[in-house]
Amino acid sequence: MPETGAEISIAAALGEAARQLELGGIPHARREATALWAACGGIRPAEVFLRREEVADRATAASFWEAVQRRSSGAPFAYVVGRTSFRNVELETDPRALIPRPETEGLVELVLRWAAAAGQAGGVAADIGTGCGCIALSLAIEGPFEAVLAVDISPDAVALARGNVARLRPRVPVEVRLGDLLQPLGNRRSRVIVANPPYLTAAEWEALDPAVKAYEPRLALASGADGLVATAAILAGAGGLLEPGGLLALEIDERRAAAAQGFATAHGWREVTIHLDLFGRPRYLLAHPS
Repeated sequence: MPETGAEISIAAALGEAARQLELGGIPHARREATALWAACGGIRPAEVFLRREEVADRATAASFWEAVQRRSSGAPFAYVVGRTSFRNVELETDPRALIPRPETEGLVELVLRWAAAAGQAGGVAADIGTGCGCIALSLAIEGPFEAVLAVDISPDAVALARGNVARLRPRVPVEVRLGDLLQPLGNRRSRVIVANPPYLTAAEWEALDPAVKAYEPRLALASGADGLVATAAILAGAGGLLEPGGLLALEIDERRAAAAQGFATAHGWREVTIHLDLFGRPRYLLAHPS
């Protein structure tokens, strides 16, 4: 890392950063360095390339070297830059909540397709375990719902989600409530209940890559010895909280898709279907109340 205050071109900074990132075991180090500079400078990665021969702005360079150090030590990219993209929104994110995954975008897509096919606007969409608010905000911005209710058991995640709601100001109201799973919904019925609950076993949590285990909240990932505690609780209680003809949409672990489907059938859900993610894995459970 260059001395503080030393003048250096953007290209030279990227080269030095790439070497440091490689030593930290970060793949595609040059691409990561470019993305970090873009994030710190508030520009697009393509613009970094076009300006590579310019002398690095000192304020941007200071933020950049700090980001490189954190990323080299293993911190996830999204936490280092403090934001991440999810479908059509950019969300602030930090260790208070799980980093949204591409698989969860597929869950939102299934809900939106169902709502479009139903041809009815209005009703409430409830997001259980909202984290940073990615599902709730996507449904509020893209969906036909009149309101969205988001729930999380973590006060830190609730604060993060509320901050994203305030910043993005979706066209329909999004209320973020603190509480465990379905409890904060009270007696209010929803048109759709959607959740990406924790679904790893305790053993799987222990075996996670350090880049996940050391930074992302266990509360959002692990769910008991069998990984099904939260999923089973939602399947047991959500039926009475949905409008007639409503939808329950869950993200599930591919290794426990059959077990989740069995729980749904045992609790009287009808038209229980399992859908594949972009990688061909059984990832989503859709069901309707009896």
